[in-house]
Amino acid sequence: MDREFAEKLVGSALDKGADEAEVYLRTVRRLGIEVRDRKVDTLESSITRGYGVRVIRGGRVGFSYSTDPGEADSVAERAVEASKYTEPDEFAGLPSSSSAPPAPEGLYDEAIASLSEEESIRHVLLIESSAREEDARITRIRKASGSFSTGLTSIANSHGIFCEYASTGCSASLSAVAEDRNESQIGWDYSGSRLLREVSFAQTGRNAAQRALRLLGARTISPLKGFVLLDNSIASEFLGMFSAALSSESVQKKKSMLAGKKGEQVVSPRINLVDNGLLAGKLGSKPVDDEGVPVTSTMLIEKGVLRGFLYNTYTARKEGCLSTGNALRGGFTGLPSVGPTNLYLEPAAEEHKAGFTDLLARIDRGLYVLETMGMHTANPISGEFSVGASGLWIEGGEIRSPVKEAVISGNILSLFKNIAMVGDDLRFYGNIGAASLLIEGIDISG
Repeated sequence: MDREFAEKLVGSALDKGADEAEVYLRTVRRLGIEVRDRKVDTLESSITRGYGVRVIRGGRVGFSYSTDPGEADSVAERAVEASKYTEPDEFAGLPSSSSAPPAPEGLYDEAIASLSEEESIRHVLLIESSAREEDARITRIRKASGSFSTGLTSIANSHGIFCEYASTGCSASLSAVAEDRNESQIGWDYSGSRLLREVSFAQTGRNAAQRALRLLGARTISPLKGFVLLDNSIASEFLGMFSAALSSESVQKKKSMLAGKKGEQVVSPRINLVDNGLLAGKLGSKPVDDEGVPVTSTMLIEKGVLRGFLYNTYTARKEGCLSTGNALRGGFTGLPSVGPTNLYLEPAAEEHKAGFTDLLARIDRGLYVLETMGMHTANPISGEFSVGASGLWIEGGEIRSPVKEAVISGNILSLFKNIAMVGDDLRFYGNIGAASLLIEGIDISG
């Protein structure tokens, strides 16, 4: 599957009656490993190759896909045939040719591509052993896993686009259980990058163990309205939920809490929200999106003011603007939607950033949230949430004791409006990044 195959397939679709045609090819080699009790519990090795054909005919979209290169002509024919059964749409169309920027640094790592199965297993075993060695009270490892992947993506269309890039990725995660007397607590950590050297398998295990240990001896607290300090992992969860509202697709379907608010201050003036597909080594980085449009850096919220949304070719045409390079596919079996590349939150100015000790010093009474439960129950359209939380009680600027069975509730827009300070510990969880966030005026119940 190369340029000759893709361009021939585009031509075949045009010959069969398509006005416009696109081919998306994806090959992924992946190794997934889970270990338990110092030995491999699950090992899954796979190579997936396939391609999808999208056509536009008379404003109607047709699509078909296959894993067999020998079916190319019939796939093109099925895509054209499928277009007969869809509704015409004046905004349907494919992007035109444009010069792609240089590929982001750290997109492909030979250290991952050449990693043997035995070496990969040793890395994942290290996650578990590091957690167990942290403290004798780490009695169980619920899940220690790692993944290693190499991919090749090719995109061609009838407007002259052809782009191809190779990429790698690896990740480590672990859930550890700490027990003391009749109490048990769970801690989790994750690390991921396109570069092997940026994933510390040992540190991931230690971090998860330390999180579990810090929660031992937890007690409940009385309800209050006060400060909440979100750990960067929890801040990333909230930002991930908020990201749906930044999609032009959601806005156009009236499923975004930010619809109609462009140019308004929607969150705290102390923060910016940026989507940047060109960051070195990040898992969302790539030279082009899944339609072949160059990715870029998009300022979505600047000093709390909503500047814009994420667009693919279709949603951009619908509003008479340009794609931001945010077409996203789940694979070769589907059509592109809209999604972030690397979405992250940053302080709007240096004076809005502080170290962890300084963040604590600002808290008279409040909760440092290390774990949440029930984030999936939050409403991404209205922004309403009520989630269980575990963490550390802070009083007088100092950590006093672990807390369990707390509940934090509110609206995500209000949450981000009440950000008082941003930590200096920006960290990415997958393609979503945030630092610790100090938030005031949050309802906390026991």
